[in-house]
Amino acid sequence: MRLRVLGILSLFSILIVAVVSASILASVSRELTQELQINRVAALNRFAQVADDAVASGETSQLQREMDRYSALYGEGIVIRTPQATLASGGLSPDRPDVRDALGRARLNLSDTTLAPVQPFGPRSEVVARSFGTASQVLGEAVLDVDLGAAEQKLRERWLLVGLGALAGWALLIVGAERATGWVLRPVHRLTAAVADFEESGRATRLRGEGPPELQELSRAFSAMAEHVGASMEAQRQLIADASHQLRNPIGALRLRADLLALELTTPSQRAAAAGVTNELEHVEEILDGLLRLAAAEHRVHEGSGPGGAGASLGERAALLDPWTVLQEAVERAAPAAARSGARLVLEDAPVPPLRLVCNSSDLADMVGELLENAVKYAPGARIRVSAAAGDGAVAIEVADDGPGLSPEELASSTTRFWRSPRNRDTRGTGLGLTIVERLAGANGGRLALAAAEPHGLVARLEFPAAPSAAPAAAHDGALPHDGVEATDA
Repeated sequence: MRLRVLGILSLFSILIVAVVSASILASVSRELTQELQINRVAALNRFAQVADDAVASGETSQLQREMDRYSALYGEGIVIRTPQATLASGGLSPDRPDVRDALGRARLNLSDTTLAPVQPFGPRSEVVARSFGTASQVLGEAVLDVDLGAAEQKLRERWLLVGLGALAGWALLIVGAERATGWVLRPVHRLTAAVADFEESGRATRLRGEGPPELQELSRAFSAMAEHVGASMEAQRQLIADASHQLRNPIGALRLRADLLALELTTPSQRAAAAGVTNELEHVEEILDGLLRLAAAEHRVHEGSGPGGAGASLGERAALLDPWTVLQEAVERAAPAAARSGARLVLEDAPVPPLRLVCNSSDLADMVGELLENAVKYAPGARIRVSAAAGDGAVAIEVADDGPGLSPEELASSTTRFWRSPRNRDTRGTGLGLTIVERLAGANGGRLALAAAEPHGLVARLEFPAAPSAAPAAAHDGALPHDGVEATDA
């Protein structure tokens, strides 16, 4: 945008400089022409008066001397035609076409004493002519060949000065346009960056009041709006967290009462109804727990989007760790549930050399655990492969299964809060797992990517920036089988 505005202003500045320069040059040309014309017409009138006196006295020698002296002084030729003779000086011939035409017009008592505007590279000379005599009779004609060389040279010098001045003026206009463009666009760029930052993080940025008054007012309005919306979003997150926390106590008390009531029931139908109530309460507890975890993850993302990034928000909880050891522990915890669902957990070989990334170890364990729980729950009987690898400056952690997977439309909605596939409505769940993983990954400077596996299944990939190795890697824990060996329930 800056280049477009500068381009338009440059064109306007060129047009302004061209118009002003053309006006100045035209004025200079008129001034030089007028000055030359006044001087030469005065000389021509003087010669006409002397010629008129010579005709009256019949003596033209004095006239000839005056003509020769003038031609020697100014280098301009003169032709005067009287009833007695035709006099010439300065080498000007009365037979030259333009001189002959001027004499003819003067004989008709038509004065030709106006010079055309001087041009820097125009003709070298121009003739002026007039008649002399009485009011009723033309006694003769006088023609003066005006030398335009000196005036043209002076005009060229003026052109050079005006051209240099025009370049300097254009440069000043460009500098002024550049500063004016920066003054106008700087708050626009700051506002654009603030909008992008607010869209990504929800964090309000107080903009400085600079630029035109209208943009200052817009910046103040945006800052006030962003602070209000940010405060509202934070209040909503806090409300969800507080409500989830406060509801846990009455839900727990309600579950205790339901358990105590179940002890008093005697018939199978009554006990089945009580078990259904207990299951629903457990589902509510899972939803509340998921909401608490989601609120905490979103709060972490909100903090990590400020100055310093995600790593700064983690503070002392961030650590340089080997993700493979976290995968070992997560696979060990998921092994019993996988055995119950008939799934096979396979932990791939440990990368050599060991991988390094900066992440909160508890968050990484939660993310991998959530992905494993989803795979075990929604792909029973599938083969679930867990791996870690490095490439292109990033560390990727994959949990892939060969279960039914998700369609492209379902993949696009899978990280939406409370979203669940229509095929899994009968499977117990909250619809918050992938949302929590996505938020935790963002809070640690990474991202969650979901893709379909071939020929079927789902690949969940956590990608984090790789960290440079700072110390020798610790020995991998050998608690679980790996190197392609399946994990089984102990």
